[in-house]
Amino acid sequence: DSEASVVVAIGLRAAQSSVSMAEKPVVFSQVFNHHEHDLLSENSRGVAAIPPLDAQIAAWKKIDPTMVRVGVIIGEGHDDLIEEARLAAEKHDIELRVQITHSDQETLYFFRRMVRDIDGFWLFPDNRILSTRVLQQMLEDANRQRVPVNVPSDSMLSLGATISMSSQASDIADTIVNVVRRIQAGKLNNVPPITQLSEIRVKTNETSSVVQR
Repeated sequence: DSEASVVVAIGLRAAQSSVSMAEKPVVFSQVFNHHEHDLLSENSRGVAAIPPLDAQIAAWKKIDPTMVRVGVIIGEGHDDLIEEARLAAEKHDIELRVQITHSDQETLYFFRRMVRDIDGFWLFPDNRILSTRVLQQMLEDANRQRVPVNVPSDSMLSLGATISMSSQASDIADTIVNVVRRIQAGKLNNVPPITQLSEIRVKTNETSSVVQR
């Protein structure tokens, strides 16, 4: 009801409400499973929930040049992300092994089959196929097998993950502002459905964090 020209929605609930109710253009952020909730429309645009995948692989390969096989387990609806991950992996001479699952127990089952044959595991923030219990079991299994796990949040390092590659709040804010300005300039149709971030924050259990662009 305000005179604002654009609605910015942070998080899933805000995005769902805004897209369904707002007559103004909507820019949403911090939503990983946007396809499942039909958040993209002629009047809405999103900002990526995670840093660019190529930058993640490049940073990981720099830390561990011996890495050859990387495992990914993810829920349905992320075909574009899987293809982006495959291209990034091929660019850096990495074999990507992907498994689609539908529940946390199925995720654990496939992880235990996969972990013996990979050099690293790439965890995506798909809460549909993860739970706190299963995640802890996965990290324990990975540590026993000496398989490093790349997670999307610094806070997960304390759970036993090896490396985190997360987004920067300032980068998210700058990206949202840029999208809003383009919409306000009448260029909504020229804004991609999802605008990528440009910074990545890399942190391991042994080193301090490093921000890369």
